[in-house]
Amino acid sequence: MRDFPSCFGENGVQVVDSSSSSAGKTVQNLVSCVYRTQLCRRSCVITVTWSKNLMSQGLSIGIDDSANRSVCKVDIKPWLFSKRKGSKSLEAENSKVDIFWDLSAAKFGSGPEPLEGFYVAVVFDLEMVLLLGDLTKEAYRKTSASPPPSNAVFIARREHIYGKNVYCTKAQFCDNGQVHDIAIECETVGLKDPSLEIRIDKKRVMQVKRLGWKFRGNQTILVDGLPVEVFWDVHNWLFGTPTGNAVFMFQTCISAEKLLPWSSSQIFRESELQGLGFSLILYAWKDE
Repeated sequence: MRDFPSCFGENGVQVVDSSSSSAGKTVQNLVSCVYRTQLCRRSCVITVTWSKNLMSQGLSIGIDDSANRSVCKVDIKPWLFSKRKGSKSLEAENSKVDIFWDLSAAKFGSGPEPLEGFYVAVVFDLEMVLLLGDLTKEAYRKTSASPPPSNAVFIARREHIYGKNVYCTKAQFCDNGQVHDIAIECETVGLKDPSLEIRIDKKRVMQVKRLGWKFRGNQTILVDGLPVEVFWDVHNWLFGTPTGNAVFMFQTCISAEKLLPWSSSQIFRESELQGLGFSLILYAWKDE
């Protein structure tokens, strides 16, 4: 799916080729979150990737500058009963970046991300540039960092979801907005005229009929009063291998006019997302 829009640079998690017979099993539990913040008063992007398989879990943190060049990256090796708490120091922009994490009491759901009882902190020159989790007091006490002038902005999320006909996730499309349930339903097996349906909080917001002719496209919906452009590419489901994945992107925008020049054949990068709002990219893999 290399020609589908992506808001992640080359340093993000690589997607397993859809022609691989084990692709769905390999990528089903990967979530990458992208945050825009400041280092030395310059804009940068921090990508936090959570991974999970049957045996272990892992965490990766990468920092890129505004030109999409890698500043630094750290991989916290998969843990089973160890490495759930620690820190690492890196050199970046002639200064020190410290990464602290504590997942020793974290609670997890079915996905790779912890739900509560944890913190992950990125500190630059004793300033907290990114703090994730609910243990904020513990994080500031451990890092001795000062609060930043402005908070990091959550700009994009990439997630692998798994199912047969219905694919579900949750998303928050704006700061302090409601967390919505998203369900994508698409039955393609044995149907002469398959269709695609997307529901938000159990309400149908979009339906695509004659999917065999409209296997790629985009449509605007409204969520929380904001325009959200939905892109879809289900070519692999209809014409590819049984283990192929479909791709969906939900892109919010401050101004609807900014959505007009983009098409589903273009590549979104972090630098092009400035002012576009929040992006949610879903890789949907069919259950065997």
